[in-house]
Amino acid sequence: MPVRIRLQRHGKKGKPFYWVVAADSRSKRDGKYLEKLGTYNPNTNPATINLNIENAVQWLENGAQPSDTAKRILSYKGVLLKHHLAGGVRKGALTEEQAEEKFNAWIADKDKSVTGKVEGLDKAKADEAAKIFEAEKAINEKRAADAAAALVPAVEEAEEEVAQPDAEAAVASSEEE
Repeated sequence: MPVRIRLQRHGKKGKPFYWVVAADSRSKRDGKYLEKLGTYNPNTNPATINLNIENAVQWLENGAQPSDTAKRILSYKGVLLKHHLAGGVRKGALTEEQAEEKFNAWIADKDKSVTGKVEGLDKAKADEAAKIFEAEKAINEKRAADAAAALVPAVEEAEEEVAQPDAEAAVASSEEE
């Protein structure tokens, strides 16, 4: 029975969510599977991947072949590296402690790079929000200035209208005298 590590689609239309599963290669895409190894959510930035590394390595050691996308996901999470290091331990090139130390160092470096990307995305989002805020502030100030400018002539006209009846009343009172 040829086993493949592949993605099984879940989620609704336009919002995919995948399970990473070990399944018989002859079964349907969303059909029966042998073991669920983790999840993959491409809707977030960066994509959220939860994976049982030990079980995935065990399936690879037993001969399971990953699909192209599953291979990229396994590589991203370090499963293929751990499988490679386990091969070195079996051949005697490394000790178990050395392999574990290399894997942990790789995981720490990977976490640092992912954290850097997340911080960069957060900073870009904050910069964009600040830019939008400044643009809205400038528009509001311009509107306030235009409204004040339109109000000044109206006030002057009202003062002239108030002054004209007073002048007419003064002229009328001087004519009466």
